[in-house]
Amino acid sequence: MGIALLGSMMLFGCRKIGETAPETASAGTSYVSEETAGESKTETKATEPAAPAPTEDPAPEPLVPEAIEPTPAEDALPEGMVKSYLTGEPVAEVQGRRRPVAVMLSNIISACPQSGISRAGVIYEAPVEGGITRLMGLFENYDDLEKIGSVRSCREYYVYLAAGFDALYYHYGQAAYAIPLLESDHIDNVNGMEYSEQVYYRTSDRPSPHNAYLDAAGIAAGIDLCGYRTSYKDGYDGFFQFASETEPETLEQGRNAAYVAPGGYFHNNPWFSYDEASGTYLRYQFGEPQIDEMTQEQLAVKNIIVQYCSWKKYDDNAEYLDIDVVNGGTGTYITSGKAIDVTWSKDDPWGVTKYRDSNGEEIKLNLGKTWVLIVLDNYADETEIR
Repeated sequence: MGIALLGSMMLFGCRKIGETAPETASAGTSYVSEETAGESKTETKATEPAAPAPTEDPAPEPLVPEAIEPTPAEDALPEGMVKSYLTGEPVAEVQGRRRPVAVMLSNIISACPQSGISRAGVIYEAPVEGGITRLMGLFENYDDLEKIGSVRSCREYYVYLAAGFDALYYHYGQAAYAIPLLESDHIDNVNGMEYSEQVYYRTSDRPSPHNAYLDAAGIAAGIDLCGYRTSYKDGYDGFFQFASETEPETLEQGRNAAYVAPGGYFHNNPWFSYDEASGTYLRYQFGEPQIDEMTQEQLAVKNIIVQYCSWKKYDDNAEYLDIDVVNGGTGTYITSGKAIDVTWSKDDPWGVTKYRDSNGEEIKLNLGKTWVLIVLDNYADETEIR
């Protein structure tokens, strides 16, 4: 696939070596309520009218206000914990305030099941060539993972998506059309074509190119080799908005969405089924549950976003897709067995994507994992939500 293009590829892995990671810190906020007791005076009457000497008023007894129990702030978290930018859930600060890693994952049948994928807080799925899809998992909880993958090559629209999370982007090769983006200062990437042995490793259980993997040590090695910063950039405050645990998003006015199947995914024909007991959507593809090879458990997510995107082919002689994930469009937000229509937009091509409801309000996701389905807009009518 794309052999003619690969011959002209350059290798693009690390840039900006020597960049110093900014120090970031987060501190919990405490709220102190101060109350001041009121003062009062009491009057006394003289009991002896003939007595010429005035009597002094007795000292008033102070009014003691009723004790008020402070109401803890809803967002208050234990010391050392923060809200994850990926899932909205409480996580250790050392995990939740370091940059996540975005890893390109193969999704053809011979590369399944993937390993480590259940640890991704956010998963993107988009078509590539020939009706197949490729996944990009965003990981912040990976320190004990020995196998993430298999890792595959970059497509340019994924570069924009990874940059919106300020993620470190791990991929094994790229389409030629992605090279200008990978050369830019907007993304920090670690390319397996350049760091095949220092960062990635291959297994013998699958044929190449579906046997390249990452582990926690490889991720750390890539960061060290390239000198990338490990903390979020200054001013970054997350990609999604999240509902609270005590007031989850129910989409009460939405339509039923117990079954979700994106249009135009011809190779894996995936779908999600809502499990009311857990409040999650269970993932299926290739006619069976999609599992993580490491855990043997089915993938499940709390939220699904269907993002319809305009697109075109780069040229008549190539199957590479030019999918527009920058200039806005329509979509659907799905959670808790319900769905609503949304619009999506970006203020900055390299920034976050904002999803808004019919009132123009930014949606709030439920705490937990999210799967974003990039669907070519001409297949919007073939997307099933019921």
